[in-house]
Amino acid sequence: MVLTDDELIEMAEYMVEKRATVRQAASAFGVSKSGVHSAVTRRLNLIDIGLAAEVRKLLDENLEARAKRGGIALREKLRGGLRV
Repeated sequence: MVLTDDELIEMAEYMVEKRATVRQAASAFGVSKSGVHSAVTRRLNLIDIGLAAEVRKLLDENLEARAKRGGIALREKLRGGLRV
């Protein structure tokens, strides 16, 4: 499914307002995660550069949070706290 420009803007605004992840936006709009990511990182720059910058900042924050969670999980695993 290819998003129209209006749908893309709606999805980007949803992500910024709800602080939504790519996965959450994909679920809400019925699009694949890769489709959301591609649309907001490539096409959105051509449509609304200001909104694209806001989404980029959100994506960076989400990536940093994911990295921290992964580091915590690994530390716990190595300590024997998690059973995998």
